Amino acid sequence: MAIDGIVTKSIVKELNMTLLGGKVDKIYQPEKDEIIFNIYNKGNTYKLLISANSSNPRIHLTRYSKENPPTPPMFCMLLRKHLTGGIIQNIEQFQLDRIIFIDFSSIDELGKVVIKRLVIEIMGKHSNIILMDIGSSKIIDSIKRVTSAISRIREVLPGASYILPKQDEKINPLITNEDEFYSLINKQDRNEKIYKFFYKNYMGLSPLISKEICYLSVVDIDRPIGTLSEKDIERLFATFADIVHKIKIESFQPTLIKREYSEDFRDFYCLDIKQFGNNNKIHLETINQILDDYYAVNDKLDRIHQKSQSMRKAIQVKLERSLNKLSKQKQELLDSEKREKYKIYADLISANLYRIEKGLEEVELENFYNENLEKIKVSLDKKLSPSENAQMYYKRYTKLKNAHKLLLSQIPETEKEIEYLENVLNSIDNCTEVIELEEIKEELIKEGYFKGKIYKNKASKESKPHHFISSDGFHIYVGKNNRQNDMLTLKMAKKDDLWFHVQKMPGSHVIVKAEGKKVPENTLLEAALLAAYYSKGKDSNQVPVDYTERKNVKKPKDAKTGMVIYENFKTIFVAPDKERINKIKRVED
Repeated sequence: MAIDGIVTKSIVKELNMTLLGGKVDKIYQPEKDEIIFNIYNKGNTYKLLISANSSNPRIHLTRYSKENPPTPPMFCMLLRKHLTGGIIQNIEQFQLDRIIFIDFSSIDELGKVVIKRLVIEIMGKHSNIILMDIGSSKIIDSIKRVTSAISRIREVLPGASYILPKQDEKINPLITNEDEFYSLINKQDRNEKIYKFFYKNYMGLSPLISKEICYLSVVDIDRPIGTLSEKDIERLFATFADIVHKIKIESFQPTLIKREYSEDFRDFYCLDIKQFGNNNKIHLETINQILDDYYAVNDKLDRIHQKSQSMRKAIQVKLERSLNKLSKQKQELLDSEKREKYKIYADLISANLYRIEKGLEEVELENFYNENLEKIKVSLDKKLSPSENAQMYYKRYTKLKNAHKLLLSQIPETEKEIEYLENVLNSIDNCTEVIELEEIKEELIKEGYFKGKIYKNKASKESKPHHFISSDGFHIYVGKNNRQNDMLTLKMAKKDDLWFHVQKMPGSHVIVKAEGKKVPENTLLEAALLAAYYSKGKDSNQVPVDYTERKNVKKPKDAKTGMVIYENFKTIFVAPDKERINKIKRVED
């Protein structure tokens, strides 16, 4: 769901109530496309987040904190220079578009009061945050500079005049009327789906609210306009007019819709949404709370996805190379097991040197290694003497013998590497925080798979594993990456705690804190479900999960992060699914 003009109007209303007259205290830029203002007003400090992220552009108050880069980016420094200490004089929306103007009054170097305008354009991949001088309408700078090479229509560069984004000639629904509505619908392509009519012709309407108008009017969203009856059109206009009235009087009802059996949210809006039913629907007091909760989850997951893509691709390449390497090694091992025939050839040639003439391509010799002295055909290199042919076969035999010995040690190492890389891929899938991806990256640098330096920052927090409480009240912990797996198994778990892991496939370490008690069957099953769900086998119907006491789990010498061996275990077969996992109580960080 993207912010539309109606949501933007509700945001502006709340920001005016909260921030108008406030003083800018601090400015941060935690991401390359995101700014956070600390604003003090009427005894309270508010954090205003403004993002020009292509996937999730937005503006809202936030209660969450983000880690800032060691050195502030240039645009952050510029905003600090011009706006720190400034007073918010005006917050307004351009018509019903997704453009917001925030005007700040501040004192310049000469002691004069100047007005600077921050323009927030919430427009998908074209989103931007622009600082301009309101007197001259000149751009001071922007978080995304747009050159003529990027856009021939509208440059956004320091010193250029600020020009509003090109308008689509859509009608402002706040100043339309019934006659215009009927005239407009009669001009449409008769095969156009009705829900598209609203957001294509009216400013500020998104596909979501367009579908909602159809739903409330009892008109199928996919109905072609040409099939609508007069009664259908009357109901559509009545619903449309009712929604427009709510927007005019600013009668908003912020709504958040959760996605079933998932950690993220499906949608949000500033009006009540009926089309998804009443399940998983949450009403909050302000649209700012709605946006803060929605993007705290969805934007985080989106950024995790973006950051993990390149890492996943690099690991996948290394994994494919290791798999190819293992395939070749196993083929070479099979070939080396046939080495004895070359020693026999060499021995037979050596025993019959006096009978073999140089220049032959093949010779038939009695095989004295065979009880029946059956004759065997031996290929020869006609360019070599009989003695040299014997030496050639001896060398081939010795080479394969040495290769066999070497391969017996190399193949287990390659298999361990494949197991480790598959575990890393599973860890990437399990990450729910950016810091967990950073830990995986550090681990890969340490193990020599990635290039780079590891910077130790004592102030930075460590990631935490999943924490659940079983139906019997036992604490269950699930590692999200190899570092957490090692921490859980080797440091946190006591010797009588139970350790769970899927059998012979990548997966998380799962610890049940026994606390000196016997762990009931229900808790064993729930821990096994978690181990299966957070593994490569999460989509399987039956997953074997091994479990044992922590004292039976050991880390081999020189083993990679997260790699252990275990003994004296039992096995539970489970069928993991999201619905069963959701029934296990989760402890939030």
